[in-house]
Amino acid sequence: MGFEQDWRQASATAPEHGPMRLNSGPPPGPLFPGSQDFGSAPAEKKAAANTIENDLEPSTKKAGDHADESSNGTVKAFDGWSTSAGLKKVLETWDRQVTGLMGRLASEKTALRGTSNMFLRNDITTGEGFNLVKPAPDSKLNGI
Repeated sequence: MGFEQDWRQASATAPEHGPMRLNSGPPPGPLFPGSQDFGSAPAEKKAAANTIENDLEPSTKKAGDHADESSNGTVKAFDGWSTSAGLKKVLETWDRQVTGLMGRLASEKTALRGTSNMFLRNDITTGEGFNLVKPAPDSKLNGI
């Protein structure tokens, strides 16, 4: 089959798509059969960022604090023993890991909110670009 026949066949079987929706979620179906959908869902990004802020961060901090409170008494009870030094080292490692996890959660939350804003700014800039395009001047052939 030649290019022209391939194109006609592909055009005839291509699904119809509705109007373009900027930054409002994925389109109703894949652009090409077998391809992945691509879209930006600001509401989902905001919900994920809020989940991190309202659920994951407080729960992680609470779990980290609880482990410290529970273990500090045990470290004191074994004072003078090697067990105390070992527990103290484990607690220091735990604290570093909790701090790292809290930083990662904050970073992910910021990235989710930033990405949503980036898509929005990109859509606005693209829309403004369309408004800057001036129509071609009238041709002298228009009146003929």
